[in-house]
Amino acid sequence: MDNPNYKSGFVAIVGRPNVGKSTFLNRVIGQKIAIMSDTAQTTRNKIQGIYTTDEAQIVFIDTPGVHKPKSKLGDYMVQSAMSALNEVDAVLFMINAAEKRGAGDNFIIDRLKGIKAPVYLLINKIDQVKPDDMLPIMEQYKTALPWKAVYPISALEGNNVDELLSGLIDAMPHGPQYYPEDQVTDHPERFVVSELIREKIFMLTREEVPHSVAVEIESMKQKDEDHVHIEATIIVERPTQKGIMIGKGGSMLKKIGTMARHDIEHLLGSKVYLQLWVKVQPNWRDKATLLKSYGYRKDDL
Repeated sequence: MDNPNYKSGFVAIVGRPNVGKSTFLNRVIGQKIAIMSDTAQTTRNKIQGIYTTDEAQIVFIDTPGVHKPKSKLGDYMVQSAMSALNEVDAVLFMINAAEKRGAGDNFIIDRLKGIKAPVYLLINKIDQVKPDDMLPIMEQYKTALPWKAVYPISALEGNNVDELLSGLIDAMPHGPQYYPEDQVTDHPERFVVSELIREKIFMLTREEVPHSVAVEIESMKQKDEDHVHIEATIIVERPTQKGIMIGKGGSMLKKIGTMARHDIEHLLGSKVYLQLWVKVQPNWRDKATLLKSYGYRKDDL
């Protein structure tokens, strides 16, 4: 690195499920690497997004929403979120401007009290509230923690996101560029592809097949310069869910495949042939071996 003034660091994003962490990450990185859904708890792994300029590089870790766990998968998600906080240069605690401070926020605030890194308060979704409502929202959190700074933002519209990035860069330590400038995530492409398929499942099936879905990439092969062949299995817990996933005459599976293929082609920059299967694996979320095989590894924590 030729620039002795170059800055770099790691920043964790935490918050209750569905406050807009993935939307924020995708906005900052400039392309989709994290699932966006208005269904809570869609992010299951720590997603690392890399923001690079000529002066700095920030590696963002989008943690799974912190919530009271109800299964082994839930335990994993909460542990994953909290473990990220011990490895970073700053923490962004994101709240939803359209919701009052609740037990979930307090749960996270209590855990943030023990960390050494500076904590920023991000009040997201300001596009959903009136300007007059902002002061009362800020008052709810004013004394909760010694905030490094408070930023009202809209991850969706982009309001104040550049100002936040500028403030974060100022606060980062001097350091190397960890990743090449054109790299936007440290996750292998297979992982991002499986997440894009899972996102379409959430969008299209809504509450019918909630969190009992995993996607396993069976194979991903470059056939020639312009074509990638991908085979993936969608795992559900019950035969009825398999029926919903396939749809009448295969219509739902076809819709999922078409929508996912569009995003995957954008990600890979190649034409994609995507083949999907559906498999029933009862109670996979509570079986440690299956969690591991679907990418939720304890040794990642």
